[in-house]
Amino acid sequence: MAQLFVGTSGWAYPTWKPDFYPAKLAQKKFLGHYAMQLNTVEVNFTFRQLVKETTVQNWIEQTPPSFRFGVKAHQVITHLKRLKGTEDFVPRFLATIELLANAGKLGPVLFQLPPNLKANAELLKDFLALLPRSLPAAFEFRNESWFTESTWELLKSRGTALCVAETEERTTPDAVTGSFVYYRFRKPTYTEEERRGMVGRIGEHLAAGRDVFAYFKHEETPEGALYAVSLLQEVNKIGLS
Repeated sequence: MAQLFVGTSGWAYPTWKPDFYPAKLAQKKFLGHYAMQLNTVEVNFTFRQLVKETTVQNWIEQTPPSFRFGVKAHQVITHLKRLKGTEDFVPRFLATIELLANAGKLGPVLFQLPPNLKANAELLKDFLALLPRSLPAAFEFRNESWFTESTWELLKSRGTALCVAETEERTTPDAVTGSFVYYRFRKPTYTEEERRGMVGRIGEHLAAGRDVFAYFKHEETPEGALYAVSLLQEVNKIGLS
């Protein structure tokens, strides 16, 4: 049965007290409390630094077996090398999250491309060939030149998901290219109508047998986390997950 995983991009925000975290909860207990309400988180600091083994082990110990960590790929891969000449760094990066994979807690690895990287089919094809077939990978394209059927077909050829990102400036086409679906809901606020639309879209994917990962924007205020809790509850209430 397909599963829905909903969370936010990060969890270590004291300003989420008292609406999401209890007022007196110590920060070292944030992840454990978060994992009682949501079942995935998108780790963004891996974009700037390679995560330590001890840190990953702590994550594993503080979360239940069903919890998943989505991980943003390091900037060396996506922004500095821009997917080219990454044969050495990709395995190095993946080795840092191998513990998560071995524990069954690795969610999708997000490759977020810079806005000024325009479509290049050969570049994408060559890079996809570097990734292990078993890796649950998703790509977020932030230049609209990528929004073509040829891009979707390349992703499909490797079973790779398209990250559907919704921002105030741009929304990625809602195309299905992998065995799972990846949403990044990045608007600061969402109306009730928009959130009902999320439930409908997610329900269609789950009914088709596709797992769904959905992440709300992390902010200094707890709205994203509260949206995530509400979405997970609404889908579960109507028995879609």
